[in-house]
Amino acid sequence: MFSKEESRQIRQLFWTSFGKSFPKKWILYNTKIKGFSFKFHFDNKTAAVFLDLEDDLENRIKYWEKLQSLKTILKEEYLPEAIFEEEYYLDNGKEISRIHLYLDQKVSIHNKNSWQIVMEFFNEKMGAFEAFFEEYKDIIKT
Repeated sequence: MFSKEESRQIRQLFWTSFGKSFPKKWILYNTKIKGFSFKFHFDNKTAAVFLDLEDDLENRIKYWEKLQSLKTILKEEYLPEAIFEEEYYLDNGKEISRIHLYLDQKVSIHNKNSWQIVMEFFNEKMGAFEAFFEEYKDIIKT
């Protein structure tokens, strides 16, 4: 096992390596929509990309309905394996709405042999998520 400090350093090295391997300015939290964000996730067991709706319930419903209306396009043209969860509970108990994709392989941020696979997954899937958002953000925002 790794100490907390060793684990922190490995995580930092992964994200630095990812940024150097795929030097792109990701949208992530800069969607210009309150509570609407894209996220990367990589831990000791899984890698995933998320589109999270975390605002108040009224806004979550508003944006979730817009995403639902675009679900067929997202799945057919961008991310066929996207999973839609209107009610998703974070580890802290907070309820959000989430669209997510998990890498269908065993990976660990502590295993550098899995880093390239995860980096390519992140680049491809987040790239597709962002392309979808760029194409349909005017519909989503209105």
